[in-house]
Amino acid sequence: MNKLMIVLAASVAALPMAAAPARQQAAPATAAEESPFTFEEVMVPMRDGAKLQTVIWRPKGKTGKLPILLQRTPYGVPDAAPPKMPNTIRFLQEDGYIIVFQNMRGQFKSDGDFRMSMALDAKGKKGVDEATDAYDTVDWLVKNVADNNGKVGMWGVSYPGYASAVALARPHPALKAVSPQAAWNDWWINDDLHRYGAARLSYLTDWLFSLQNNDQGNDFDYGGKAPVDSYEWFLKLGPIANLDKLYFKGTVPQFTAMIEHPDYDDFWKRQRWTEQLGRTTVPTLHVAGFWDQEDPLGTWKIYEKMEAQDPDGLNMIVAGPWAHGTWHSMGYDVGYIKHGKESGTEFMRDIEAPFFAHWLHGKGARPTGEARMFQSGSWEWKSYPKWPAPGTTATNLYLQSDGTLSFTPPADAGQCREYVSDPANPVPFRERPISRTYPSQEWRWWEAADQRFVDHRPDVLSYVSAPLEADLTVTGEIAAKLMASTSGTDSDFVVKLIDVLPDDYEPAPKGALGDYPRTLNGYQFPIAMEVRRGRYLQSFEKATPLTPNQVVAWDVPLRSHDHVFKKGHRLMVQVQSSWFPVVDRNPQKFVPNIYKAAPEDFVKATQRVCGGSLVTLPVVK
Repeated sequence: MNKLMIVLAASVAALPMAAAPARQQAAPATAAEESPFTFEEVMVPMRDGAKLQTVIWRPKGKTGKLPILLQRTPYGVPDAAPPKMPNTIRFLQEDGYIIVFQNMRGQFKSDGDFRMSMALDAKGKKGVDEATDAYDTVDWLVKNVADNNGKVGMWGVSYPGYASAVALARPHPALKAVSPQAAWNDWWINDDLHRYGAARLSYLTDWLFSLQNNDQGNDFDYGGKAPVDSYEWFLKLGPIANLDKLYFKGTVPQFTAMIEHPDYDDFWKRQRWTEQLGRTTVPTLHVAGFWDQEDPLGTWKIYEKMEAQDPDGLNMIVAGPWAHGTWHSMGYDVGYIKHGKESGTEFMRDIEAPFFAHWLHGKGARPTGEARMFQSGSWEWKSYPKWPAPGTTATNLYLQSDGTLSFTPPADAGQCREYVSDPANPVPFRERPISRTYPSQEWRWWEAADQRFVDHRPDVLSYVSAPLEADLTVTGEIAAKLMASTSGTDSDFVVKLIDVLPDDYEPAPKGALGDYPRTLNGYQFPIAMEVRRGRYLQSFEKATPLTPNQVVAWDVPLRSHDHVFKKGHRLMVQVQSSWFPVVDRNPQKFVPNIYKAAPEDFVKATQRVCGGSLVTLPVVK
């Protein structure tokens, strides 16, 4: 599901899906099926004179003055009213909202230039950025849209989520509620473009090209023929600077800039817009997915920043067992894992709709429970007074030299396990053949996919616990620390925390196993996964080579989670040094700009994982 499809899922699910970030379209209502909305298109003026294409849906049959819900997007606005009420806003519309969509500056019919920079650098009365455009839009709407009640909310998923969040840096007085969902604040640390400085190669290729060429509705064509296996295509590509040199040829400015700024320099730091957030004055409902394959970290960081200055308790966060935007779907599976709860429906009905109803309509009690989590494993809603949740104990899970996991420190702390990492044969991030990002269904749930496909590779170390004698609840920030070395001068280490389902998890299928697409017996269900790049162990700002064969600490953040490892399940940790092509290959020889490494810089390296390596779990007693 691409970014456009997420936008559609988040707001106008009745609209047809598209394979690339092209213009949103809504099928006109027929005589037999009249739309529940009226439709109007206007051009909203900004302070510098630019006008932005804006669409207004007004609900029919709702009397009195209504609040406005605004979504700003780079992906195109609907060109008609929907033929029927979209499922994803049906709970909202029980209260009634004027729904407004706006194309961001420089997109489709909107004037100006589209900048992917997140920097809030507007200067002077005519200076503009995404925060000023949001301010000017809210100001125009409350003054010009008939029969509005003077209150505006903003919401959206992914890019529209960021566009909602950034409005909080300079909120208009009429902005009374915001729900940034799968938003972002730092493209070098994580989310769409990097994982702690490691480039997200295959995903950024498809997303950036289509986004920065979407006025023409273009997908990247991979040189004229989409690959059957993108693993092979990217392997043949060589250093990723070749992507711009041979294919993009300057048509994707964000990628060109990325190649020239491999380190965490001022180009990236000035885009960290959350530095301009002050006291929290607007009620905010953040939404994140524990299995968000596109923007997993930004929501947590925006919440954290706002929480630091929230004396009035206006800052809330919701998370659950969702991929990117799937909290607005009616389903309830986590990839192949079926749990039987419609958590998305419950979120929309019981959390999202009451949030906006209270702050924009004045209906219902003030929302309570600062952190609401749909806990995986137990598959139940939990409410916490803050996040990270209180009442947990940091508990170390140790990687033992015999390949086991236990909560007991190793007696042989000096022992190591090793493997050879070969950039010519990197570990795939999902089962091959690996289809392109869009419109692949495998992409949506790859972070929840069974990890048995790499479990016995010689360049993947697996550590497994004994079956649990009781449920183990982990609620909060998970982190790993490897004591590891490489024979190279640069390297990556990937750490995965996995819930291994029992061999009798589900009844044995009738007939031959081949009659069934998947059995969950013995399924290796990943809970948390992340990569660290060796050149940035000492500093994100300045890359430095590693000392060959020197054991050092690799801190690997594994983000926030709320999960129950059930009795009888086993814990597993996998360690590897490539994750291809979702992350670019590390040549394992230090070069000043990793994106411009020469073919001969890609060398084999012996990796060693030693005693003292552990994963720290926030355990609920």
